[in-house]
Amino acid sequence: MERKSRPGLIRRMLTGLWRGVDRLRQISLNLLFIAVAVFLIAGWWASRPTPLEAGSALLVAPVGQIVEQRTSRSPMSVLQGGDGIHQVQLRDIVDGIRAAAADSRIKALVIEPDGINTVGLSKLQEIAAAIAEFRKAGKKVYVHAKHYSQSQYYLAAQADEAFMNPDGYVFLSGFARYPTYYKGLLDSLGVRMQIFRVGTYKSFVEPYTRSDMSPEDREASRGYLEAAWQIFRQDIAAARPKAADKLDAYINDANAQMAAAGGDAARMARDAGLLDGLKTADEWRDFLKARVGTDGDGKQYRHVDLAAYLAHVREAAPHPDERVGVVVAQGAIVDGDQPAGVVGGDTAALLIRQARENDAIKALVLRVDSPGGSAFASEVIRRELELTRKAGKPVIVSMSSVAASGGYWISTAADEVWASPATLTGSIGIFAMVPDLSGPMNKLGLTVDGFGTTPLAGGLDPRRPLDPKVADLLQQSIDHGYKRFLQVVARGRRMTPEAVDPIAQGRVWLGTQAKEKGLVDKLGGLDEAVKAAAARAGLTRYDVTYVEKSLSPRDQLLTRLLDSEEESRASAAASPVDVLLANLRGELANLAHWNDPGFAYLHCLCVAP
Repeated sequence: MERKSRPGLIRRMLTGLWRGVDRLRQISLNLLFIAVAVFLIAGWWASRPTPLEAGSALLVAPVGQIVEQRTSRSPMSVLQGGDGIHQVQLRDIVDGIRAAAADSRIKALVIEPDGINTVGLSKLQEIAAAIAEFRKAGKKVYVHAKHYSQSQYYLAAQADEAFMNPDGYVFLSGFARYPTYYKGLLDSLGVRMQIFRVGTYKSFVEPYTRSDMSPEDREASRGYLEAAWQIFRQDIAAARPKAADKLDAYINDANAQMAAAGGDAARMARDAGLLDGLKTADEWRDFLKARVGTDGDGKQYRHVDLAAYLAHVREAAPHPDERVGVVVAQGAIVDGDQPAGVVGGDTAALLIRQARENDAIKALVLRVDSPGGSAFASEVIRRELELTRKAGKPVIVSMSSVAASGGYWISTAADEVWASPATLTGSIGIFAMVPDLSGPMNKLGLTVDGFGTTPLAGGLDPRRPLDPKVADLLQQSIDHGYKRFLQVVARGRRMTPEAVDPIAQGRVWLGTQAKEKGLVDKLGGLDEAVKAAAARAGLTRYDVTYVEKSLSPRDQLLTRLLDSEEESRASAAASPVDVLLANLRGELANLAHWNDPGFAYLHCLCVAP
């Protein structure tokens, strides 16, 4: 019998090497699985509420932007160093303070607003309402900061006692709006922006067609900014009467006030009654120990931070079977499926449909914080809200900082519309904008020529001047779109299109003004809107459920990782450079939002004060 030949040496080496690589792969995958499992278990264990000591203070120290809904972030943002701006949900702050007001274990509220970067006046008012509820329960509120921006000081004014570092300042400046105008740049490049719009005050397109603010835009801007500033001043004066008489002088005669204080900005603020005293960081800690008491080792004042407290509250809260659903529409309105932070027409419609088909949800609140966007996507959302009402479920719209143009279009399908006094809304107008790049191409020696079977073929090619027939079609479409907008508003507000037109024309209104004009029903925040929805549905005991886009297991893991990465740097507020870069990234990202299939946009160039 012949003996079988043994494999060659090289073959045996390659086989052994392959088996080793395969074993290493299996070990690596197992180690990765174990690492992920340990991470998730550790995260769950760390997030479990620790025992809450009676007589504690609730510490609220937001870092970054205060938003309705946190924006989805990609894994690449972590690899690139993060977005630079942390985000905190408004509802977490409000829910935490309101729960603490009725919690016998919480004796005081401590607010440290140093980390707040961006927040609209309407959101500040909702936090202030929660603070007022806390104080009404007979509990004290203490605030301290290194220095105060205008938004940060608004919260400080709500406190029983407000302090600042002796080297700090309180900067109150009023509200302003200074858009950047690109016409000069576009002219130098030879780019023509071909505009089709309806609405005398529809200013979104003006930065591309003008070098300065139009008289109409200036009129509208002055109208809502002055009204917002009056609200701000009245709120500060009401919350802090000792500063009421000196507030205007502090701002309008700042040079003389600073001179009287010998150039000491902190003393200037204290002399104006804006502060109760000046304290260094160690003096602030000692003050809190004296007012609240110390923890077990006596090194810190007895307190619980907001995230830990919310874990306590939400774990122990009862969950009735009947619910009021809340869908958040935050960001530009864009066609298709979109992540959180952008209002995807299909995404928002699906969430509304899910709420409608959920038997446990008896009423729906749409929380709008959007300047608008795609006309097509706006109508997709509005239609789903209309179907929800026809299905017998009440629909209430709660406007946050901005609910304008497309944000107002989707609001017209509600049974009731609630707005904050400082909400920016209205902007009932429409436009289309098509660039003509033939000028810069000619400068580069580039030409375009060819053949089309009809005048419309290639008619929207930005490399060629817009064909007059295509331009006429676009203008007719925009004219029709405006008439449709008037009809939608008239039907929703029980008015006639003729009555809507004078208050439309693309003009932006503050919430108080919009109520006077009949564009909103009532003034109040999200809490009032939820109660109104529950009342319409006949609910007495109910839970509030946020209907949000579900995350895959992979995205849930990434969210945990991103949250951990953000929390690791949550001790420091974003610098002005971070804020500037974040705004620039936002401007560039907005270019991707121009995807309306009919080129028609319901968008407002407005930023809430």
